[in-house]
Amino acid sequence: MRLLKPRWIVIALVVLALVVGVWRALSARQQQKEAAATPTPAINQIELAAQDVWTLQTQEITQTLALSGTVKALNYAIIKAQVAGQLKEFSVREGDVVKAGQVLARIDPTEYQRRWQQAKDQADAAKSQMEIAKRQWDTNQALVDQGFIAKTALDNSLASYQGAVATHQAAIAGAAVARKTLDDAVLYAPFSGVVALRAAQAGERVSVDTKVLELVDLSQLEVEVPLSPSDSVDVRVGQVAQLQVEDRPELVSAKVQRISPSAQAGSRSVLVYLAIQQPAGLRHGLFAKGSLNLQQRRLLSVPLSAVRTDRARPYLQVLETVGSQVRVAHPVVSLGLRGTQAGDSQTWVGVEGIASGTQVLKGHVGALREGVAVKFTSPAAPATAASSSTR
Repeated sequence: MRLLKPRWIVIALVVLALVVGVWRALSARQQQKEAAATPTPAINQIELAAQDVWTLQTQEITQTLALSGTVKALNYAIIKAQVAGQLKEFSVREGDVVKAGQVLARIDPTEYQRRWQQAKDQADAAKSQMEIAKRQWDTNQALVDQGFIAKTALDNSLASYQGAVATHQAAIAGAAVARKTLDDAVLYAPFSGVVALRAAQAGERVSVDTKVLELVDLSQLEVEVPLSPSDSVDVRVGQVAQLQVEDRPELVSAKVQRISPSAQAGSRSVLVYLAIQQPAGLRHGLFAKGSLNLQQRRLLSVPLSAVRTDRARPYLQVLETVGSQVRVAHPVVSLGLRGTQAGDSQTWVGVEGIASGTQVLKGHVGALREGVAVKFTSPAAPATAASSSTR
């Protein structure tokens, strides 16, 4: 008997393995088809706890508007040099409290003192010339009355006097300008506040309009909030907001003080200013966020999480009594005002098209098939459900 060659043995084993693999794949596919064709038994009853339902009732809803902005001082000033020169006296620094009218810095006044003295001397000289011209005109007027000189000479003396008067007035104005420049060499505090920034040092030479100091008044703070044009329509002066400043746990109360009458160019935002009721401890430039109370109304409301939106129209999952059973129903509702309740952070929404006292399933229950029976695990029975007419 001839022995099979090893090569043919290997080929036979490979073919056998392929046949077995194909047979197993076909068997698995057939089992999947049979499993898919087998109907899943419908769940005819579910168990709920008493805390899974909410009894629909009238509640007070506060409509709020989320906002964020920057804390700013009502009185804030950038103090700049009005004249050029060297800073001679400059003693205040960041954090120093200053009073209104207090001297903050002085610029070397030597040059401006001499200019003022020069202008003052020119005004005195012009005054002397004016007095001489006045006496000459008075003399010529007497001579004309006596017939000693012609009237032309009187007219010339009058013109000289009027020119001297104009020269004197111009010299006085020049002296006033020089005096104003000399006064501008001293920088005063325009209001009482705290030095926020010192932008120059003593001995430094500054030019005109160079920033020297920033001064803020922390006794009056407000929050500047940019709002979209649509959100700004519902905002009114006097509305109250609760704000959180820089993630501090304490909430700060603020009231709408002013509303910009126009939108900002480019961003199209409308600026709203809220006065902080208790600004103690706060600083200029901090970030604040919170909610503004727009209006309060009493209406039938449910947690927003309980509203189902997986259909064309929003609906609720409620319980209704059919015979001796409590079943799930899906009445369509109309949504109204959204807001919050006192002491509750979740969002509530007003609903219409459903009766008060209806047992509403909360959002964490999930989607349930309409008509499924409900059994409560808690011994406490639910309140009388609304009839199916509310659907």
